[in-house]
Amino acid sequence: MSPIRSASIAALASAVLATTLTGCQFGEEQQDTNPIVIAADLELSGAAAPVGKVYQRALELKVEQLNASGALGGRKIELKVKDNRSDAAESLRNINDFSTDSHVTAIIMGGCNECAVGSVRTINEKRIPAIALAPSAAITDPVAQRRYMFKLAPNAADSAGALTTELRRRSIHKVAVLHGADSYGQEGLAALSREFDKAKIRLLGAEAVRTTDTDVSTQVDELVGKKPDGLIVWAPPEQATLAAAGARQAGFSGSLFFDASAAGDLFLGPAAGSTEKATLIFTQTMVIDDVIATTPAKAARRQWFQDYTARFGGYNGSSSFAADAVQLIADAELRSGGPAGQVNRDGLRDVLETSQLDGLSGPIRMTPDNHSGLMPQALTTLVARGGRWRLAG
Repeated sequence: MSPIRSASIAALASAVLATTLTGCQFGEEQQDTNPIVIAADLELSGAAAPVGKVYQRALELKVEQLNASGALGGRKIELKVKDNRSDAAESLRNINDFSTDSHVTAIIMGGCNECAVGSVRTINEKRIPAIALAPSAAITDPVAQRRYMFKLAPNAADSAGALTTELRRRSIHKVAVLHGADSYGQEGLAALSREFDKAKIRLLGAEAVRTTDTDVSTQVDELVGKKPDGLIVWAPPEQATLAAAGARQAGFSGSLFFDASAAGDLFLGPAAGSTEKATLIFTQTMVIDDVIATTPAKAARRQWFQDYTARFGGYNGSSSFAADAVQLIADAELRSGGPAGQVNRDGLRDVLETSQLDGLSGPIRMTPDNHSGLMPQALTTLVARGGRWRLAG
């Protein structure tokens, strides 16, 4: 296992130094050495396993880094992971198990929208803070009924706004949309339709695909047959790759656009030919090696990119959301107070609700009225060039 770079340790230590000092004044009672137990409900098998395994690797690396940094005082983070098999019922069983474990401080949930939405009631009844890495707005809306639920992922309205801005910039007025059949896919289609109406962009047609589909050619052929100038793919990476290949095979010569949910590996591999010049709306961390590190936050993102790549041999854009979830929980735990050795879930929830972090994914701001913390400014425009994603421009 490769060592953690000293620069990374210094950056991590400074990131939480202020919160650490608040509870460790000179002369106070003996330092708390009880572990911070974070549970993770992830898709490690089933249809969503590829991204679930990305989250697991990211969580393990981030926990290792924080534990090595010394920024947690005498405490260490312990990670408890359960596989939900990409199934909402199994996920709910995991959530029940975690919530009844008195040692668990908070839960991180993976990218399964149905899993997170289906767990809302239990999480609130059990009063255990949870951060979901899935994008559906129903995870955190309405906030009054989801006081213990938070999420870290690009919001549909923000992605739709950024995509529409790019369409207008390139004078594309006729588009078609291939979207996921799940709640986030439907949400995306609605958000795009609202933006298109304002921008006077004509939606020629829309087709849905399921996350388990291994053939999307029928839907793609239907959309390409309408002769759009732009084809928007609002679906997970596997379906987005299939759609790109299908569009090129169908003779589509227009512009290809991906929503943030389609982001996956930095290097496109076999998909490079069909995705060349495609546009992706995502966070800057995916291409941070293209960016000059002019701020501490950008330097931390570059370090994360390098550490993840060195450990796993490549980079996946979704990893930063998992790492930021760990950081948010660790910071909130240090700030929430409470008797040493006792889990203070309510205190941690209260701190999470007002958290601010210049995270690895971008600026994150939680408020009592908004539990979806990733700011619109975190999103940028990327382009596929030479077999990998690059910063547009």
